[in-house]
Amino acid sequence: MTNLSDAHTEQPPLRGKKAVISGGTTGIGRAIAVLLASEGVDVFICGRDPRHLKDALRRIGEVGKGDGIAIDLAEPDNVKRFFDAAVAFLGGFDIAVINAAIPAQGITKMSESELRYAIATDFTAYLLSAHAAVGVLGNHGNIVLVGSMSAYVLGAESSVYAGMKYGIQGFAEAFRKEMAPKGVQVSLVEPGKTGADFQYQSFTADEQAEAINRDEMLRAEDIAVGVHYVLTQPLRAVVQQVTIAPRQQPTE
Repeated sequence: MTNLSDAHTEQPPLRGKKAVISGGTTGIGRAIAVLLASEGVDVFICGRDPRHLKDALRRIGEVGKGDGIAIDLAEPDNVKRFFDAAVAFLGGFDIAVINAAIPAQGITKMSESELRYAIATDFTAYLLSAHAAVGVLGNHGNIVLVGSMSAYVLGAESSVYAGMKYGIQGFAEAFRKEMAPKGVQVSLVEPGKTGADFQYQSFTADEQAEAINRDEMLRAEDIAVGVHYVLTQPLRAVVQQVTIAPRQQPTE
């Protein structure tokens, strides 16, 4: 019999695990939810729009099992409500993918109310979601933070978004070290420009498809595959940071 002991490393199976995914109704979050469900993971998702939730759950139901709620995580107490609902459906979970986010502009382009809402969604809710996940996971499991390459590409029109994503990057590194002795693997996945109707409102679906065909933009499914890689590492290893860029992403 051929000895393949050094041909690969251990890959913990995903089948039978349970995952909570914020922002799982559209774009990257939806792609992650569908891929995990297809691998035998029970998923619980959230998003702000009930129509998007219904559509995502329909697709998840075609490949696996899942449920979710329509909720705005920027509102006080809603992160707790989301995680409580996830635990009620799943009976606990092994994986938390913290992904829900909205676009933001330069600080001079935003009103105070817009700025507060963006921070509540893209930063405060991230940390509160991590806090809630820790309370459920205990001494095992994975937490995946979906950040952005905007932490590196510091454009003048993205000062607020870039600042929050840079903050998430720093949080993820320290959080990984905090959770390592507890048996929880913490990873940061940072996508480059990725197709998503809700994110690029002035960038039509046809234009995005053309950019994807030119390898200047990623599909959401490309990021989901990166998350899958992170989640199938042995406990002794943690992929602390993955940056996924289009092969021909413009430098600006």
